[in-house]
Amino acid sequence: MKIILLQDEKKLGKIGDIIEVSEGYARNYILPKKIGVEATPKNMNDLKLKKANENKVAQKRLEEATAMAAQMEEKQVTIKIKAGENGKAFGSVTGKEIAAAYMEQYHIEIDKKKIVLPESLKNFGSYQVKVKLHPQVTGTLTVNVTEA
Repeated sequence: MKIILLQDEKKLGKIGDIIEVSEGYARNYILPKKIGVEATPKNMNDLKLKKANENKVAQKRLEEATAMAAQMEEKQVTIKIKAGENGKAFGSVTGKEIAAAYMEQYHIEIDKKKIVLPESLKNFGSYQVKVKLHPQVTGTLTVNVTEA
């Protein structure tokens, strides 16, 4: 019996996979637990439409991430931190502070977890910081660390 999986199942496959299982296994385990549905022509068509919609949404997200990366490269974020003795920076700049400063200065939200710092920003100056906007798109943001 052919089954379309509705959820990931470790030994069977991933969502949307069409698998062949015995009729007893399908009727007694997969169908009652709603792990999958029978692969009827209607269900196959629904799966095809769902995959087409998912591809369309994924393409749109990729385009948005590419546009945001281009927009991000034109902008600079300025972060002011306190200076300690001898003009050295007191503390360091984190991804959370960069995301908050970008939101404050440009009113665009960036997830702090997607900011990749090459090393901790402990000195004053200008840094190029990578931001993973999409699995295929990485933007570059210029961060200026100045004395408060």
